[in-house]
Amino acid sequence: MSVNARILVTPRSLTAEPHPEVERLKDIGYDIVYSPAGAMPTEEDLLSLVPGCVGWLAGVEPVTSRIIEAARDLKVISRNGVGIDNLPVDILSKKGVKIMTADGANSLGVAELTIGLIFSALRSIPHADAGIKAGQWPRLRGLEIRGRTVGIIGCGAIGREVARIIVALGARVLAYDPVRPNLDLPGDCFSYAEVDEIVSTADILSLHCPLPKDGTALLGRERLFAAKPGQILINTARARLIDEDALIEALDCGQIGYYATDVFEPEPPESLRLAGHARVVATSHIGGFTAESVDRATRIAADNLLSALRHESADRSSDRAL
Repeated sequence: MSVNARILVTPRSLTAEPHPEVERLKDIGYDIVYSPAGAMPTEEDLLSLVPGCVGWLAGVEPVTSRIIEAARDLKVISRNGVGIDNLPVDILSKKGVKIMTADGANSLGVAELTIGLIFSALRSIPHADAGIKAGQWPRLRGLEIRGRTVGIIGCGAIGREVARIIVALGARVLAYDPVRPNLDLPGDCFSYAEVDEIVSTADILSLHCPLPKDGTALLGRERLFAAKPGQILINTARARLIDEDALIEALDCGQIGYYATDVFEPEPPESLRLAGHARVVATSHIGGFTAESVDRATRIAADNLLSALRHESADRSSDRAL
């Protein structure tokens, strides 16, 4: 590896304020290239920054084939999270670019935000807060979580953490996961079921899964209108899991009682049709944006990046020796 090889850093949490785990890469001999501070980099930003970079500590910014074509020296992309929906995986694979993820780093932060969104919707907390600040005294009758059925789609690191908290709060969990991992939860308050059964019976439905392989929405109009009337829908995973037009229709008529989300497409949203809806509780992709989650994710992503680059350098040295 040549001295002063370049590493691109693009997650908004790391460009707004440089992190020690990133800055330490300078001590090893790398030049750190940051995208615009605190902003989602555009395609043009990335096209100008990625040439000459051997490593990329990446966030959730969309990565196009044009960007990868310009990244002729790129050896590894290390995500500071687990999602890779924003990456052209097939193209990267063909170019021999390794993809690494910070598995489990932000699971607790996202799980805790999920619980916060559930209570915000159950008790109409944002509505009450906004009303009081406007000089009013709104009092909407809320709901308690104990004894309710909470559907969880996806029981990876985040989904299983949510399930454990929900059970501890006295609610019953119906979960879907193709692997059906053992979560060591009591059978009287946790069980697996199929997606359609969960959608139709859950009082609260929380999404913690990747997109379907065919790229379609998991919750289209048919499923949204087959849901239990007044259902609270939570999304801290991916905006495209839900058909937005069908969701707005379901919110307008009260079929979906509340939609609480931390994710939009695009981010920030270009329209307030959904984000500004009276039945929507919105946060700005802050699930993994806690001091602890950022530290864990950045440390893991930086370690992954170094490991991959050192391995690649060792492989090249071995080839030269032969």
